[in-house]
Amino acid sequence: MSAEPRFANFFKHVYCELLFTISDISISVKPGKIKRVLLAVFLILAVLTVAYWDLVVYGIRQGTGQLNIIWNARPVEEFLENPDFPDSLKQKLVLINEVRKYAIDSLGLKDTKNYKTLYDQKGEEIMWVVTASEPFRLKAKEWDFPVLGSVPYKGFFDKRLALDLREELVKEGWDVSIRNPGGWSTLGWFTDPILSKMLERSEGDLANLIIHEMSHATIFVKDSIDFNENLATFIGDRGAEKFLAFKYGTGSKEYRQYFSEDEDYLKFADHMLRGSETLDSLYSTMTEEQPLEEKKSRKESMIRHIVQTLDTLTLTDNNNPSARYTKVLPNNAFFMNFRRYQAKQDAFWDEYKNAFHEDLKAYIRYLSEKHPFL
Repeated sequence: MSAEPRFANFFKHVYCELLFTISDISISVKPGKIKRVLLAVFLILAVLTVAYWDLVVYGIRQGTGQLNIIWNARPVEEFLENPDFPDSLKQKLVLINEVRKYAIDSLGLKDTKNYKTLYDQKGEEIMWVVTASEPFRLKAKEWDFPVLGSVPYKGFFDKRLALDLREELVKEGWDVSIRNPGGWSTLGWFTDPILSKMLERSEGDLANLIIHEMSHATIFVKDSIDFNENLATFIGDRGAEKFLAFKYGTGSKEYRQYFSEDEDYLKFADHMLRGSETLDSLYSTMTEEQPLEEKKSRKESMIRHIVQTLDTLTLTDNNNPSARYTKVLPNNAFFMNFRRYQAKQDAFWDEYKNAFHEDLKAYIRYLSEKHPFL
């Protein structure tokens, strides 16, 4: 998952600018007028707070949620030295440190000192991300935030708030999806901890996640979430592949497992991307004059067909992938997630292979220079 909006930084910036302004004014303005200047500043901040009240509240909640996790995370060394902490999980912690070092030294990703602490989730989910799409068009709902710009998702550290937003959006007619991300990035503004559920992943999947999130702290373009997520996916995939080859060798169990899992997922993702194109074609034939129930029926039939044909895929670990959608069919928000993370992979791959001859470090350096961070 990409970074949650950092509203506090916006107000910090505004506050600092105002302080500098006050300082400059106080040098040239008579003492009796300083009170009026301060009053004017207070009124400006009050107006901003009222005008953007929902964002202020959301920013405070996000900041509180993230700081709670960061504050309660403990240094990795404490867990490595704890005799009661399982050896299998200690190995994953050591692996994360090796992935970090490889990503910084061999891939050129920014060293933000992340993933040196661990937050124990105690088996519980701690983050919920809400996404939404128009019901008869694959067009995501977006929220506007300072610094990041337009963002097609909204994250929460409180499940109730995420469910409340979903209910609100459903009432407005949106297709809505809620998911639990494996991690998140604060883009280097805070020290991101390891989350204990990360340690349940395989070696390759864990390496992929860490490199994906580190990519966000290296290259992140304002108002370009689809670009950012697709790029982080590409760097995570290629970076994990290179790390596993470096650490275990291309003939290792870890390397083969990663390729098997990745191949299955890519087949699944490609199927869903083709499905999204089919839905695009269907929606383009719909008109405002068509009865709503007729449009809903055609949409459901198409999505059901996309799901049922999943079973025609040749997958290594799952011969009946459609079974997961027996009770609830996916909706437009679900298909939009695949576009957000997978739709641009071919373009990145072509540039990486043809222009950079599969030199990932050189490609990352080029992208970092081409796309200044935020």
